[in-house]
Amino acid sequence: FPEILSNPKLVLVQGALNMVMKQNVTLSCLSESGSPPVRYTLFRHNQQVSALNRSDLTPALFTLTISSASDVGEYKCKAEYNISSGGKYSNSLNFTLIEPVSKPVLSSPTSQAKKGQNVTLSCLSENGSLPITYLFFKGKQNISPQKTMQKREAAVIFLFIDSLSDFGTYKCKANNSFPNNTKYSDGFNFTLAEERSHSQPLILSLGLILLLLITGFALAIPFFIIPLYKASE
Repeated sequence: FPEILSNPKLVLVQGALNMVMKQNVTLSCLSESGSPPVRYTLFRHNQQVSALNRSDLTPALFTLTISSASDVGEYKCKAEYNISSGGKYSNSLNFTLIEPVSKPVLSSPTSQAKKGQNVTLSCLSENGSLPITYLFFKGKQNISPQKTMQKREAAVIFLFIDSLSDFGTYKCKANNSFPNNTKYSDGFNFTLAEERSHSQPLILSLGLILLLLITGFALAIPFFIIPLYKASE
């Protein structure tokens, strides 16, 4: 009688569980105890994908190409003797597709600032597989450590506007585990807020006083100036 089969082990030997479209993966299925020949069958969502016979104690290797979203999900393999109707199932492996990040949006609650003011910048990619890593720049120089977000929320940094040089162009970039896919935001510029001079209220007050004097003088002409002039004739 053949030796009792052990539950096979399903192992990923090439590729990754988080994958991109058109990627190849190789799975190994092997029962470490049993008497060959053994038939190995690979399943995806309980539907048969492929089957291989092994006449020795070597693993069955299944190579797959992930060509659509329906190719991801849970995979298992089954080991059985050809002469039996039963079989043993392996552990499961779950494949997921990685979505590339979308172009991030760099924003701030205010677009105007003045020297000595604290401001914030937010960077967010609305699409892309998590986690997403963000980095902020001023010109070509990064101005913050990398910020890795595990949730769909913006990365935020705080800035202190200390001089006119702080009014340059800011950008941020975003990337995730999708290979060779880094996206940059459009540039963001703070504009210098106009500061009211301390002399402005004084100038306005003097102007108002002068206007009142001129108005008072104009009103006095028909009532006081003209009668005095006629009386002196």
